[in-house]
Amino acid sequence: MKIVVLGAGIIGIATAWYLLDEGHDVIVVDRQADAALETSFANGAQISVSFCEPWANAGAPFKVAKWLLRDDSPLLFRPRLDPNQWRWGLAFLTQCTDAAFERNVEELVQLGRYSHESLKDLVARTGIEYDRLERGILHFFSSQADFDAGAAGAEIMRRHGVDRRVLGREEVLKVEPSLAAFGSRIFGGTFTPSDESGDAKVFTQKLAQLCAQRGAQFLYEHDILGLQRVADGIEAVQIAHTRSGERKSLKADAFVAAMGSYTPALVRPLGEHLNIYPAKGYSATLRLKKPEAASVVSLLDDTRKIAISRLGDHIRIAGTAELSGFDLNLDSPTAKVRCAALVRRYEELFPGVADTSEPNYWTGLRPSTPNNVPYIGRSRKARNLWLNAGHGTLGWTHGAGSGHAMAELIAGRRPDMAFGFYGA
Repeated sequence: MKIVVLGAGIIGIATAWYLLDEGHDVIVVDRQADAALETSFANGAQISVSFCEPWANAGAPFKVAKWLLRDDSPLLFRPRLDPNQWRWGLAFLTQCTDAAFERNVEELVQLGRYSHESLKDLVARTGIEYDRLERGILHFFSSQADFDAGAAGAEIMRRHGVDRRVLGREEVLKVEPSLAAFGSRIFGGTFTPSDESGDAKVFTQKLAQLCAQRGAQFLYEHDILGLQRVADGIEAVQIAHTRSGERKSLKADAFVAAMGSYTPALVRPLGEHLNIYPAKGYSATLRLKKPEAASVVSLLDDTRKIAISRLGDHIRIAGTAELSGFDLNLDSPTAKVRCAALVRRYEELFPGVADTSEPNYWTGLRPSTPNNVPYIGRSRKARNLWLNAGHGTLGWTHGAGSGHAMAELIAGRRPDMAFGFYGA
């Protein structure tokens, strides 16, 4: 078939790759000048199959309420006159039960395992290099109460077959000796040796180049204006060049919507209502002054809810979530506070290791669902429209598997995992 993929982030490019495997003619459309220039650009760099807990849990409403007035809080909810935000928030509250948490964890673990195997196979096939480190992920705690809660969470994950190990302080420092300067304030940690890290942007752009070599057509710098419906399907997508404004209609046999937080607006005119809301995340990338003293194991700092990953001679600090619409401003007072908090925390953990004088700040919109489970499957409103969106903070973790599963579903096959595919 001729298939148009809308969106060139990790989800869209992985989908294009696996559709090429199936022998389809593929066209990828994106408004940016290259792949991975939006949410996939400078994320936390973690492939966190074993650290995939949904945000919604029994204690989440109390934490969100406590953080409401703090500009540097890990999760910041800024109420707006936006019905989509309130619909998302109310649905989020319905997921804050133990039963819903367990159900959502199971789906995320299933998708994560499938995706990790897909990624490893893809890397073996292509030889793509992207500052990959297969050192696991270490989650450390700075209070006894947080450590106790983390150990309880590890037990839940072990029930789902995840190898998450509970470590005392000395074991944490043995896994990542560079934490020694902060060691006296660490109460323990959990460690998942099978997880890894790497640069999502580099990987996605190199995979896009390989897709082009295999015959995929890329229409960069094109805005996606809307879908043209005919009978029970989609006949074409309307696009326009971002600079010239020239419009064209792309006809195809099938269409895949992989536009992250912008996917709901595209499909809403069809009567398809996806509960995806943008969660603004931040990162800071710093040049290392003392690479030999920097961490190599990817880290999760429980106190600040941030990820720290080594990318060659740089370090990436990423985290926090801000539910405030489609704002990408890095110059607002709130944004400046949140960016500065990332660098300040890194300096507390690793004093003098990185050059904090010229941080490279970034922000992106994570397409989040209330239960953190993405929409993967066929549209309920158009037979030849497929959806691959809503991956939240796990787009890099679930990218290869989501693309692989999408190609399988379009081919009429059921991917080998216990996952609730949309429209099934």
